[in-house]
Amino acid sequence: MLAYFCKYVPEELFQAFGTDITCLEPHVTNFTQADALMHPNMCSFSKAVLEEFEKQDYEGMIFTTCCDSSRRLYDILRDQFPDRFFFCLDLPRKINDFAVTLYTRQLQKLIDAYADFSGKTFSEQKLLEICKKRMTEQKTTSMADPSTASQTGGLRIALAGARPGSEIRQLITDHQAEVVLDLTCTGIQRSYDLNSEQILPAYAHALLDQLPCMRMASASNRQRILEAYEKRIDGIIYHTVKFCDIYAYEYTKLHETSNLPILKIETDATAQCAGQILTRLEAFLESLRAQKGETMLFKNKRQPSGNKNFPQQAANNRSNNKTADANHATEASASAPVYVMGIDSGSTSTNAVILNQNRELIASAVIRTGAKSGESAQRILEEILQKANLQRSDLTKIVSTGYGRVSIPFADENVTEISCHGKGAHYLNPQIRTILDIGGQDSKAIHLNEKGDVTDFVMNDKCAAGTGRFLEMMARTLEVDISELGSLSLKSTENIEISSMCSVFAESEVISLIAQNKETSDIAHGIHMAIAAKAISLMRRVGLEPGYMMTGGVAKNPGVVKVLEEQLKAPLYISEEPEIVGALGAALYGLESVL
Repeated sequence: MLAYFCKYVPEELFQAFGTDITCLEPHVTNFTQADALMHPNMCSFSKAVLEEFEKQDYEGMIFTTCCDSSRRLYDILRDQFPDRFFFCLDLPRKINDFAVTLYTRQLQKLIDAYADFSGKTFSEQKLLEICKKRMTEQKTTSMADPSTASQTGGLRIALAGARPGSEIRQLITDHQAEVVLDLTCTGIQRSYDLNSEQILPAYAHALLDQLPCMRMASASNRQRILEAYEKRIDGIIYHTVKFCDIYAYEYTKLHETSNLPILKIETDATAQCAGQILTRLEAFLESLRAQKGETMLFKNKRQPSGNKNFPQQAANNRSNNKTADANHATEASASAPVYVMGIDSGSTSTNAVILNQNRELIASAVIRTGAKSGESAQRILEEILQKANLQRSDLTKIVSTGYGRVSIPFADENVTEISCHGKGAHYLNPQIRTILDIGGQDSKAIHLNEKGDVTDFVMNDKCAAGTGRFLEMMARTLEVDISELGSLSLKSTENIEISSMCSVFAESEVISLIAQNKETSDIAHGIHMAIAAKAISLMRRVGLEPGYMMTGGVAKNPGVVKVLEEQLKAPLYISEEPEIVGALGAALYGLESVL
């Protein structure tokens, strides 16, 4: 089997040879081989492809001159695997008669080279048959015609950018949304308008005459296509790969000029990105649904837990939940008590809230998240029920949020923490427009409109810089308790700058400052200044609209709060218990679904 990753590669040509060919989607966890063979700043997708090729028994790979990373990868693989078939097609940048002639010559060279390598025979007639079959299988509507956009209802999405992979497409489908426009560099859209007299030139034209990728001279058409679709799509999901600058430029342009909501997902082509992709994608779709007035709750799949007691507990809970769901309307109409629980399963803390039908807070709890999020969820369920003097059967619905939201066996439905923080913040203070949430492993900036709907959000990447984990590491280095770090920094008398936000490099800086006999309070203040700078940079990306609120465990740190307020030149609204804002929002969503 051959592999490729560019939509301008002639896959039908190899099928005419009788050879299988597949679009490569790498799934790797590290770049062990790639880091030894490629430059550190090389495109992470190219590195992932090299790692994937090492693992699989591919006959070879077909490239195009789509970018410098692709060319470099071609050189490396050809050198590492001299007995396999590699061919790099010189891809024209324009689509005209001369370009078609040039690409036809490239295809003929490819045919000759592969025939020599494989001993197989190419048949133009077979190519024609394959293309005609493809043409009949295609939808009768053209994706380049706005009048033929999906009329099935629900969310309609434009997918753009570089190499999003089938996982992102599947997540969109799983969340009841549809990709009605695909502008990605792997979105194959060929007309197959072939004739029996000029088969190869017609096929070359079909390859080139697709929706242009960013490499093509007609790339400006991409924005015009989006503008034509503007009234028929609800939002744009834009995927980029780290170090793929050309697509980053396009995203920036779209973000500035398009009237459509747009989500940017940047990955490094490794499996570790999956969690944040899911959270960002779900939060974006939730915000689109909120704007359309549609439901945002997703049923939990109740994934199995390591706790041996959970299967029976989950079975009992499912039975209780079915009974409760069947009686929601009856209970509400009869003014029977309604209690809804929201649970926020985070990396550092697990938080829970119970509301009644009057949107009154009955009880709340915060505990430390242990080694297993499911076990922490079970503990907080027992604790909050005891605080509220309720039984499990008294709860009408349980809605989960946070990174562990799908791993809570007794939760009925889940919502992302982005939407929940927005909902909880608006409940506590309707004047809030910009939220900064700094949790244990990530930071988020969220913008709300006057209705409390999320209109924009950004999250930090996989790095823990500027999060609760970062502060814990710095506190250990300074040999102070994390709870004392904030009040200690308020005693600072000297401004010290921590230049690096990388946890490892920042720790080295702190150790150096300790060696210089700097005051602990001054170092702590410098750490908080660095966190504030990173946080405000995040907030600027959604717009620094007054009406600021800080949520998450770091909001309890008075040193961070003071520095942030000084730099914002405005007060931060902080609730009595900032860690329960997400759980509060989850409970509110649950309450809205049953009343």
